[in-house]
Amino acid sequence: MRVDFQNWVAAHQLRFEGVLQAFLPRPEISPERLHQAMRYAVLDGGKRVRPLLAFAAGEVAGANSERVDIAAAAVELIHAYSLVHDDMPCMDDDVLRRGKPTCHVEFDEATALLAGDSLQTLAFWLLAEHRLSDDAARQLQMLRLLANATGSFGMAGGQAIDLASVGQALTLPELEYMHIHKTGALIRAAVLLGAYCGSLLDAAQMEKLDHFGKLIGLAFQVVDDVLDCAADTATLGKTAGKDAIHGKPTYVSLLGIQGAREMAKRLHGEALETLAEFDERAGRLRELADFIVLRKF
Repeated sequence: MRVDFQNWVAAHQLRFEGVLQAFLPRPEISPERLHQAMRYAVLDGGKRVRPLLAFAAGEVAGANSERVDIAAAAVELIHAYSLVHDDMPCMDDDVLRRGKPTCHVEFDEATALLAGDSLQTLAFWLLAEHRLSDDAARQLQMLRLLANATGSFGMAGGQAIDLASVGQALTLPELEYMHIHKTGALIRAAVLLGAYCGSLLDAAQMEKLDHFGKLIGLAFQVVDDVLDCAADTATLGKTAGKDAIHGKPTYVSLLGIQGAREMAKRLHGEALETLAEFDERAGRLRELADFIVLRKF
């Protein structure tokens, strides 16, 4: 009997928390404060959307769940490191993340910086230390994929464009370019890494999953922009309205709330279309697409 979506999500979130706890350095090991900050930044918070996408893509590709655990953990560690650094005074200067004080507020700026650095390197250590594929070339491709998604041609580059765009009016293609890198690159990587842990998909099918990841990554950001305007801080677990306060270009500032909602729905439909040729094994990806776009906004 197929487990319903909410129970599938809850079970994976609970189990994955244990996976992360096991991979992170124990808090009593020296340097204790750094390891405590790393655990603080990762554990007990977040919806784990990126790991869930990896698990769902792994199901499509017939992947071993223990291998997907490694890939999903690597992606989540990268995501957590990016949040630690984004929240620091030199970036977005925020004090709330996932419903609790940001890492640099709870610890200090230097410790938060080192915690982010250490989470990033731990992610790549996991991918290099564990066998994720029986094909060594494919595993190297997975490392290259995450590196590209993380660096100046991916997430970090998107953040640089974001910082440089404060107070500017971007066109829609410029805004999409920024978020394809800042937000979308890691979401695409999560989907592909989960699928690469399996062996049932050919190159054309992998290309379809990549396109799905691109579309749903953009949709994720559009919905985030709407929620930043429409939801309150308690609901978001982070400071609401900060994009407008900081003068950041968003889909809402460009299209208005209704226009942004319509764009999210269009991206949602296109993402689902890319999965049309897949059988019921892609059911969780379809449900996650619904979850990402139909969050309360």
